[in-house]
Amino acid sequence: MGTELLDALTVLESEKGIEKDFIIEALEAALESAYKRNFDQAQNVRVDINQTTGSMHVYAQKEVVDEILDSRLEITLEQAHEYNSAFAVGDTVEIEVTPRDFGRVAAQTAKQVVTQRVREAERGIIYNEFIDREDDIMTGIVERQDSRFIYVNLGKVEAILSKNEQMPNERYHAHDRIKVYITKVEKTSKGPQIYVSRTHPGLLKRLFEIEVPEIYDGLVEIKSVSREAGDRSKISVFSSDPEIDAVGSCVGTKGQRVQAIVDELKGEKIDIVEWSENPVEFVSNALSPAQVVNVTVDPTNQSTTVVVPDYQLSLAIGKRGQNARLAAKLTGWKIDIKNETNAAELGIFPFVEGAQADKEAEAAPVEVETVTAEVTAEPVVTEEVVEEVTAPTFVVDIEPAANTEE
Repeated sequence: MGTELLDALTVLESEKGIEKDFIIEALEAALESAYKRNFDQAQNVRVDINQTTGSMHVYAQKEVVDEILDSRLEITLEQAHEYNSAFAVGDTVEIEVTPRDFGRVAAQTAKQVVTQRVREAERGIIYNEFIDREDDIMTGIVERQDSRFIYVNLGKVEAILSKNEQMPNERYHAHDRIKVYITKVEKTSKGPQIYVSRTHPGLLKRLFEIEVPEIYDGLVEIKSVSREAGDRSKISVFSSDPEIDAVGSCVGTKGQRVQAIVDELKGEKIDIVEWSENPVEFVSNALSPAQVVNVTVDPTNQSTTVVVPDYQLSLAIGKRGQNARLAAKLTGWKIDIKNETNAAELGIFPFVEGAQADKEAEAAPVEVETVTAEVTAEPVVTEEVVEEVTAPTFVVDIEPAANTEE
């Protein structure tokens, strides 16, 4: 088995990147255990593999003593002198004890050790490759799913997509190609375990980096991301170059760039806003598409009071408070939204008489015929509208989201 083993180790070293010396050391340790187990020997032994010929030898290590208490571990001075007259009491003598049929044991052990080391080395290579891909995006193929996980093939390893990380509006089928965000890579006894997500805000950021060259080149910077996966997201962008339109770069010609991301996220709506170090401008932009009349900042409490036109209150708040909630996460500021009428009553912002009616008329223009036909309508409708638009306030109090900058 000598030269054949060395040739096999050489091939492994070139193909798998596993050092020959590393496997030989492991093989020697395994052969020592195999010798003690198969030949009922408990003494100290050492296995030596000749890296030139591949031959294997087993040596028993015994201490030179005046009186033997355990013949398996000790040897007298007279016996030691039979091997070398230079030995003295306290020295260690190595005596070859290689069994005749040790080759059979060695072959079986070598197979097990080499297989184990190759598996460990491959796991190590995969772990080292994917640990560098944490917080990155990859394309995988859905292989199978059970009640807890969807298993995504990333090429060399199978990743886990848990229920909490799946988008609620998506249905996954075998052989579907999907983009996933790698959230964590763990080293386990069964090899590296990769956890991926479809709901992480980082997925949205990486998709923009892929679709928008200006972001990839560093000309446009993504400052923050807030996301409610499968429904709506907001992203703030900024460019230090005044000649570059950060928002326009992300939208693309006829919206092609952002549309590609929307398609990948199965129709998730995306608001792209301009970032500003001025909280007044940033909060105003973050509440888009609602128009903002005034923003009052309270730096001490990290909060803002926003005044919007009466007819835009529901738009600023959003469905189930979503627009305001996403804006608060995006900016990191608490947002208290009030309409103009309520703000004027509280003395927060002056209300200009007649301006509200003009804004309402601009927001919902109607034909003259329609207005004339509805002149005889009961005034109760007007009272209901007034009651609705004078809703007192809507407050979003939320912890700032972690900045997604790398």
